[in-house]
Amino acid sequence: MDKLHCQFPSRTCCAMVFTEPQTVMGSSQTCSSLVLEANLALSMRDYLKSHGVRPKGSVEYGFMNHRAPANGRYKPTCYEHAANCYTHAFLIVPAIVGSALLHRLSDDCWEKITAWIYGMGLCALFIVSTVFHIVSWKKSHLRTVEHCFHMCDRMVIYFFIAASYAPWLNLRELGPLASHMRWFIWLMAAGGTIYVFLYHEKYKVVELFFYLTMGFSPALVVTSMNNTDGLHELACGGLIYCLGVVFFKSDGIIPFAHAIWHLFVATAAAVHYYAIWKYLYRSPTDFMRHL
Repeated sequence: MDKLHCQFPSRTCCAMVFTEPQTVMGSSQTCSSLVLEANLALSMRDYLKSHGVRPKGSVEYGFMNHRAPANGRYKPTCYEHAANCYTHAFLIVPAIVGSALLHRLSDDCWEKITAWIYGMGLCALFIVSTVFHIVSWKKSHLRTVEHCFHMCDRMVIYFFIAASYAPWLNLRELGPLASHMRWFIWLMAAGGTIYVFLYHEKYKVVELFFYLTMGFSPALVVTSMNNTDGLHELACGGLIYCLGVVFFKSDGIIPFAHAIWHLFVATAAAVHYYAIWKYLYRSPTDFMRHL
């Protein structure tokens, strides 16, 4: 056995691992002993890997791992894990502040409720995403916990989409038929949640189709409103989301693909927030006067 030093961002540990079986010339070592040593080496490395021990210099410390198998999860490297965490963690405080601002700018109870719904969806997206990626990075050996947070990370996307449309559906005048979208979008979010609970990571293409369908269906109603102020920003944000999907599906093909996807999400969310703040709530001048 050789002593291998492992360096972690948060701790240093030493682990005893078996080296690759070397070719031994002579009759003192039989083929059976070589096979036994190889099996022990593989078993020990699998055990260490399952408990979070990674030798420095392995592929998990690079910028990208191999692409995941069909219906399997991609295993990010340590650098990718860090990027996945930080790209959404830094947005939690701005999301909270932005939500409080909309609540402060509300004129009536209905606007306050809408600001609360939108703010909760926005904050939940970044908080749940950050917590999941931290657990996936630091506590990957807790398989059940990681799996639960991964499901929550996928479920919250449905409610974030519904919350993003809530200000437009609640605060703009809609026709008799279009007004049903106010509750139907939450029904779709509930359906997406049930789907994740039952078929998590089994049919990824179907899951992506549900996300896109839920994202575009309310847009058809919003674009039919008489007041079209802010629809250009709404469409621009939707386009940014769609472009980001390319990176969402490129783990193992493009380094830091998921972190790049996070940046697209942050940019699109910022564009939508700007449109909601500008066209559905008060102007900055009115806000200063309100204070």
